[in-house]
Amino acid sequence: MNPRILVIDDEQPMREMLQRLLEDSQYEVSSARNGEEGLALFDQEPFHLVITDLSMPGMDGIEVLRTLKERGPHVPVILVTAFATIDTAVEAIKAGAYDYITKPFEPDTIEITIKNALAHKQLVDENRQLKQRLDDVEKKSHIIGVSPKMEEVFHLVEKVAPTDATVLIEGESGTGKELIARRLHQQSTRADEAFISINCGALPETLLESELFGYEKGAFTGATTAKEGIFKAAHGGTLFLDEIGEMPLALQVKLLRVLQDKHVLTIGGRKSFPVNVRILSATNKNLKEEVAAGRFREDLYYRINVFTIHLPPLRDRVEDIPHLLNHFIKKYNKEFDKSVATISPELMRFFKDYHWPGNIRELENYVERAILMTEGTHMQLSALPDDIQQVSPVGAGKRREAFLTSAVLSREPRERLEFPDRTSTKSSRNTASRRGGKKPITVEGDVSSTGSGLLFGSSPTGAIRGRGAGRGRKHAARGLSGLPQCPAGKELPSP
Repeated sequence: MNPRILVIDDEQPMREMLQRLLEDSQYEVSSARNGEEGLALFDQEPFHLVITDLSMPGMDGIEVLRTLKERGPHVPVILVTAFATIDTAVEAIKAGAYDYITKPFEPDTIEITIKNALAHKQLVDENRQLKQRLDDVEKKSHIIGVSPKMEEVFHLVEKVAPTDATVLIEGESGTGKELIARRLHQQSTRADEAFISINCGALPETLLESELFGYEKGAFTGATTAKEGIFKAAHGGTLFLDEIGEMPLALQVKLLRVLQDKHVLTIGGRKSFPVNVRILSATNKNLKEEVAAGRFREDLYYRINVFTIHLPPLRDRVEDIPHLLNHFIKKYNKEFDKSVATISPELMRFFKDYHWPGNIRELENYVERAILMTEGTHMQLSALPDDIQQVSPVGAGKRREAFLTSAVLSREPRERLEFPDRTSTKSSRNTASRRGGKKPITVEGDVSSTGSGLLFGSSPTGAIRGRGAGRGRKHAARGLSGLPQCPAGKELPSP
């Protein structure tokens, strides 16, 4: 579509001259005799650029410019006038005009100015769209983790994402396998195309086959119309096969053929069609053992497993628990209009020592319930279900040691975590405040035999990764700040 330009001028010869000139340059042009008429047209139709006279009866050009910037701030406006002064030029630029041209002007002058203004608008629009996509990425697939094991995961994602290699994502249920799959897609060259996910264990065999490959009208009883399969829907993009270890052997054969030939034959169809799809798979099973047991095809295993990413269970990355808690508390405070700000030592001890069979999904579930059960700002162990409070921790001492060791080792210049001494809490808080520019976030918790509290800086760096591991940690971490400061310095009991 050719760019649309709105011309506002009270002089008919000027309007007609500009309209002929611009239409000869392949622009679509609408014109108005005054500011009110021009604004009415602007509200009715989309325009890429506006040219308005400065001196007009009724609304003058500056008033029109200001109104246009309120209604369409990203549309460039060019002011033209026969009465140019330095003061009016300065006023026009301050009000948001892209440029200021004096009459009479050469046709080349206005044409060059229009081309530059439209190029500038295109650049602004592209940057705004990119920012929106990045914001969407943060909302849909931000991944929290500062532990060495998660740093390795981020490194592997960064390496393989730009390629078309098939990736097998391994990990227990609730570790975030689909988030990693989405991150791989969003950092790939296919990011602007479809990302389609299907759980291979959630559907019976016949339904899974029809969903994957589609079917023709009359292919089976009840097939009154043809249906497009998700292989075709994902053409050009990414198909995520979650829990692929649950796929029946008969379907594994058909999937293998698609991966080999890059052609799909619908159920009841006679002619295959080409597909260009990147395959990402995930499983909570050991597929090597499944192959050995005859439940998974060895040839398919090697097809989907060009590159492997293993997600550690939460019990092996306890260093990330405080950051996950921070994130979920923020999330559910906002959702439930709560103001939880501190966690009791007993509850923090539970979060660190519990074995988390459900991993992050289970942690989020408990935090959501605890937020609902908490009145006021202090969350306690009693906010959790009674049965879970009685569960004996597994390997608690070893995990607490790992938690503390990681916290101490992370004391780099950017300091992810601090363990302030009880006698110097005030100075530690001031230091954290100076570093982050805000009051620090405090979550009380029993983290060592000395009873030290756990203090989060307002930006616990590295806790959230943005689009691409190469982005600065400082910018990526902003999503974790925002909980209000709470009392710290209280001596906590030994575990």
